Amino acid sequence: MRRITFIRRMAMGVAVALSAALASTLLAASPAQAAGTCTSGGTVAMGKYFVTNNLWGAGSGSGWQCSWDSWQSGDSVGWGTNWNWSGQSNSVKSYSSIVLGWHWGWQRPGTELPVRVGDYRSIPTTWNYTVSQSGTMNVAYDLWLHPMSNPGSSNNPTDEIMIWPYRDGGAGPAGTYQTTVSIGGANWDLYRGWIDAGNGVGWNVFSFIRTANTTSVNLNLRDFTGDLIWRGWLSGDKYLSSVQAGTEVFIGSGRVDTNSYWVDVQ
Repeated sequence: MRRITFIRRMAMGVAVALSAALASTLLAASPAQAAGTCTSGGTVAMGKYFVTNNLWGAGSGSGWQCSWDSWQSGDSVGWGTNWNWSGQSNSVKSYSSIVLGWHWGWQRPGTELPVRVGDYRSIPTTWNYTVSQSGTMNVAYDLWLHPMSNPGSSNNPTDEIMIWPYRDGGAGPAGTYQTTVSIGGANWDLYRGWIDAGNGVGWNVFSFIRTANTTSVNLNLRDFTGDLIWRGWLSGDKYLSSVQAGTEVFIGSGRVDTNSYWVDVQ
């Protein structure tokens, strides 16, 4: 699985053919929504978060994806996404997600990020969602880390941590299997690898894959960064700059509704 930065993705002119009439019909299927987008890179602000319709891998196939907000009460939110993708079955087409903090730049205030991971700040999160799909995909957190406390739009990350509580259709992470760990009352297969984004750009990637799917999690993200620090794979001097949560789609059609989501830095 390969990632390139959002800025470079846009610069490469990755385009997805969307039918305006079809997109309108799809969004209309979610009557509770307040705003939505079917545009590649389109965003919807939700308090300290924003939802991004990130179609970064659309060039490996064809199709569409839409994202929308459903409700918000303080820092607790609901949102959804649906899609239909064809093409290479082993390549991610999109990662529609909700973002707290940095995403090749800063969009929202009050994120409480970045934080130095060696300070072991508590970062609790809850996520309850419903999956209806046919194809290959996952539901995953994506954490980004930098060596500096305030990265700008041109600063690439040095480390990425993915946490998959759900996957289907044979979706697999980057890197190779290392061990199985117990975190947050569940077992996770831990993978370690390297993302080559091209032009000399790349970063470490660590993936925690839950051994049994779930559609509801109550975690502390500090436990995952702490595990990697304990192994000597992640420096405690790195800064967690972003927490994302969304759906990586490889191929197929479907929908994920986030019934409730919350994350906080304490």
